[in-house]
Amino acid sequence: MKNERLNYFISILLILILGILSRKISGIPLFIGDILYAVLIYFGFRFLIMDSKKSTSLLLSLLFCFGIEILQLVQIDWLIAIRKTTLGHYILGEGFLWIDLLCYVVGTLMAYYLDKLFLSSRIN
Repeated sequence: MKNERLNYFISILLILILGILSRKISGIPLFIGDILYAVLIYFGFRFLIMDSKKSTSLLLSLLFCFGIEILQLVQIDWLIAIRKTTLGHYILGEGFLWIDLLCYVVGTLMAYYLDKLFLSSRIN
């Protein structure tokens, strides 16, 4: 179990670095960052709730990502101020896009299958 948690932590760090680089390097399509965001959220949930089923992490990741995207429709002054910070921009995004929802589904499913195939030893 400790080894699995370490695998998830290392995965989180790698995806975090790749996600930031995807926004800094020109020529990489923006949707790659959205897919990596969903992968990061999935592995974050796996790290936090390893005892639950992978399908639970899949569902929670999708709900979280969709919730953040829908929250972008809300334009409250304090929320806009948070989005203008670097960390706030990375976490909360800037504007609602339907295509982002598709990217979140792709990223979450990708992470789920990578998890099943490579990262964890337990079947659930």
